[in-house]
Amino acid sequence: MAAYPSIAALDAELIECRACPRLVAWREQVAREKRAAFADQEYWGRPVPGFGDEHARMMILGLAPAAHGANRTGRMFTGDQSGDVLFKALYDVGLASRPTAVSADDGMELYGVRMTAPVRCAPPQNKPTPAERDRCATWLEAELALLAPTLRSVLVLGAFGWRSALTGFASMGWTVDRPRPKFGHGARTTIRRPRADDGTGASSTAAEELTVFGSYHVSQHNTFTGRLTPEMLRAVIRDAAGAAGLSTD
Repeated sequence: MAAYPSIAALDAELIECRACPRLVAWREQVAREKRAAFADQEYWGRPVPGFGDEHARMMILGLAPAAHGANRTGRMFTGDQSGDVLFKALYDVGLASRPTAVSADDGMELYGVRMTAPVRCAPPQNKPTPAERDRCATWLEAELALLAPTLRSVLVLGAFGWRSALTGFASMGWTVDRPRPKFGHGARTTIRRPRADDGTGASSTAAEELTVFGSYHVSQHNTFTGRLTPEMLRAVIRDAAGAAGLSTD
């Protein structure tokens, strides 16, 4: 894994990535053809970097950018109805400065929170392949390394994201319980890994820990049918924030 001096340096290299030919072709096709409602807009059409506090205590982990959402705006969870639900919940509990996120320059700020995804390009049918997920994992690993001094909790959206996250964390050297914890709304598990060399030549036997929470995805299917209500989403965000030591309203 390449080491980066800052989030900005990581993002500068990330947005130039062309490692997955299928994803590159799709994200660029969508950016050319556009959706009629956004025909007058210039699509981002590139890998989408994480967004939020560069010293975050809590991470929100989706799966991949939406074709006409973040692939259009260039910012995670921005510009589609799923993101609208998520940002409104974060605003309601005091972790976001605005209730809606419409563009990368709308002034949105997150407090103690960073949003990211294990796959950074919009995939066809919202389904990245395992190979694409694994190839893209180096970016998440690098981002986690930069956030490690402050990060304490991760909120994972959706069953597919939950499986991908636990698989990804295990491949990065984190210890994940066996059998793998089952996904469910409000699911919770703690993952650990040995601390890095402390500079004296000896590795500490103490463990770094992250508390990982699961939430139903903020998809229209879940929010329109009532499977995921605003109250349920706010509750799990508060739980993850509490584990990270963040105060909420």
